Amino acid sequence: MLDYSSLNDQFNRLVSIVKTLRGSSGCEWDRTQTSESLSPYFLEEAYETIEAIHEGDHEKLMEELGDLLLHIVFQADIAEEEKRFNLADSLQNICDKLERRHPHVFGDVIVENVRDIKQNWEEIKLKEGRKSLMEGLPKTFPALLFARRIQERASQVGFDWNEINSVWEKVHEELDELKEALKNSDEATINLEFGDLLFSLVNLSRFLNINPEKALAATSRKFVKRFQYIENELNGKNQTLKDTSLEEMDKLWNEIRAADKDPQK
Repeated sequence: MLDYSSLNDQFNRLVSIVKTLRGSSGCEWDRTQTSESLSPYFLEEAYETIEAIHEGDHEKLMEELGDLLLHIVFQADIAEEEKRFNLADSLQNICDKLERRHPHVFGDVIVENVRDIKQNWEEIKLKEGRKSLMEGLPKTFPALLFARRIQERASQVGFDWNEINSVWEKVHEELDELKEALKNSDEATINLEFGDLLFSLVNLSRFLNINPEKALAATSRKFVKRFQYIENELNGKNQTLKDTSLEEMDKLWNEIRAADKDPQK
């Protein structure tokens, strides 16, 4: 069970460490950082945290959550120095928001299922001042994740396909339109139709309950592993990729592909 006194001690310790590092006798590098200069590192830590989750590495996740929390405290300390807001303001804001957006827990609203909960959440956000259901998604989102989230939001208010067969039909429709655009060699239309095809595949991922970002990342890692197998095999024969035919590379590719599928290996 979580020891809340220990939690408070360690959290206050982290805040104190950051303030010391930013202080006049602290670290020169930490003192010179700004919200903007730290943002790439913040994003990197977020991705490393997600990677630990995907890998199921609990030890790594514990460490990465700490790294991520450091950046939160760091950003809040900079904001406090600039008299914009402080960490307590951020904590109060999120606590108020969670209570406000969970009226079925902290109020008297009755819900029947998760769909009701999500719909209430989006309706409450609109009442808070958003003019569109599509507002509030970061512009820095990876494209696949952005597509997935806007589709989910539309779905929560009933703007969605009723069943997966319609999604499959849309995928095939967009593929045919891309083929037609290729025949006409219209670069602008080709780009649009390719985007439409990707968007329809993301829609399919929702109906299959697949995370498209995670699925593509796994496939990319698999490609890297197999390609490196080809490189290693060629290096063992003192051959380079440049001097190797496509047929030879395909043969090695099929070797590692078969090995990947063999449960004994």
